[in-house]
Amino acid sequence: MEGSAQPAPAGAPSARKEALGRSTVLALVALCLATFLIANDFTALTVALPIMERELSADVSTVQWVINAYALLFGVLIVPAGRLADMLGRRRVFFVGAVIFSVFSTLAGAAPTVELLIAGRALMAIGGALMWPAVLGLMYQVLPESRQSLAGPLVLGVCGIGNAVGPLLGGVLTQEASWRWVLLINLPIAAIACFVTWRNVPAEAPDRTDERIDYKGVAALSLGLIALLFALDQAPVWGWGDPRVLGLLVLCVVGVAVFALVERGAGAGALIPRDVAANRTFVASCCAVLLMSATFFAILLYVPQIMQKLMGFSAVDSGLGFLPFMLVFSVFAFSAGPLYDRFGGRVLLLIGAALIPAGVLLLSLIGEDSGYRALVPGLVVTGVGVGLFYSTITTVAITALDAARASLAGGLVYMFQVAGGAIGLGLTTTIFTAASLSRVRSEGVAEGLSADQEHAVAELLSGTENGRQLADAFPGIAAELEQLARDAFTDGVHLALRVDTALALAGFVVVVLFVGRRRAGARAAGGAEPVASEVSA
Repeated sequence: MEGSAQPAPAGAPSARKEALGRSTVLALVALCLATFLIANDFTALTVALPIMERELSADVSTVQWVINAYALLFGVLIVPAGRLADMLGRRRVFFVGAVIFSVFSTLAGAAPTVELLIAGRALMAIGGALMWPAVLGLMYQVLPESRQSLAGPLVLGVCGIGNAVGPLLGGVLTQEASWRWVLLINLPIAAIACFVTWRNVPAEAPDRTDERIDYKGVAALSLGLIALLFALDQAPVWGWGDPRVLGLLVLCVVGVAVFALVERGAGAGALIPRDVAANRTFVASCCAVLLMSATFFAILLYVPQIMQKLMGFSAVDSGLGFLPFMLVFSVFAFSAGPLYDRFGGRVLLLIGAALIPAGVLLLSLIGEDSGYRALVPGLVVTGVGVGLFYSTITTVAITALDAARASLAGGLVYMFQVAGGAIGLGLTTTIFTAASLSRVRSEGVAEGLSADQEHAVAELLSGTENGRQLADAFPGIAAELEQLARDAFTDGVHLALRVDTALALAGFVVVVLFVGRRRAGARAAGGAEPVASEVSA
């Protein structure tokens, strides 16, 4: 990542484009395959989450960790992983990351419990974080100098395809075989990518053997964020005043405070160096990304829940139902580069940042009797906003810093995107759980339901097989219990998505006041796309 070769200036007299040899093409295919794997794993499991709830007897607040455990560790580790690739060599780090990723994909796919599945996903993230910056650097390495401008768009394109295909591929595998195959299939694909890379990409000397990694800072930040997510996860069950929740929140504050102290003394090895932290445009961009990112993760988790629990969709239908969002996101992410050159970042940021909360607000209006057509406008509007916003904010943030900081800046923006999405999803799920359970309790009191009947509704709300069995134990009112579960689900989704709308509006305000008021500096030499192309948005 950091220290990767940069593309030659476009139009330079000596920049005659060389033909790509067979070995180079094979290497690019293998690296694109690895990129597809990482991108696909952010979205492919989303349509399977309701089925996981049923098969593993878990609720939505637990299965969200299937997404969050992967995203959080991936986001926090991607920057130090880039430095590790510079220190040890990108090819070597790529192989290590691929082994970790594929081994724990297999173990997660075979996990008998949701806890082991989540643990496997968290360990997968370590491998993915190692692979990602190594893949980008290796692409620059194998391409001839005159063709290195292909690297950024190639990564961006493959990421978009991986994101877009993920829900459909996950839906097909889930319905025709099992959701476990979404994870198990990673092993043979990673093995092919590694073999072709080994045959066609020569080992390189490390770029920066004197690099240092802020291990203490990474550990403190990870501890603080995980404590926050766990507190959000358990607060609806334990209560906000519970000593365990308060203890987790204190641990979060301590972790973040220790991270800040460690960063001050880390010097050049800091996760966020001082000159980067002092740049107003860059910091504002990261804040806007942090606030916006809850929306993407919330859509990934809750739109399949809406389609399957309220509309009766299958896993495949849910994957197809995601296509309007994913396709417009991919199209506008591709278009953002040329549009940036023509109109500048300010216009694109304002449009993208305005469309994201507007789209999520439309999704929050979906009712129990709404058909799929009612979902499409919200999916399309949000997809356009996400495609424009993330591509443009990445460019604005990177060009706000010195060119030597480009790779680090891209990694940091992506870290805020993924970690912000994980935290936002944790908050969204906390609100959803609290609102839905509140509806169950209030209706239970009004209708005179027993504790066992309320428990049956809560299990129906989770989508577990046990919930159906518990409801059937009350044949006289089973239909009423099912209806209450649907009403509670709808209430929870409405409130959760409206909170996400408020967060995205706050991100819009940050953009309006602090980002892009003056046109950012010229783009990277040769018109290269941002090196931190999005995996999950």
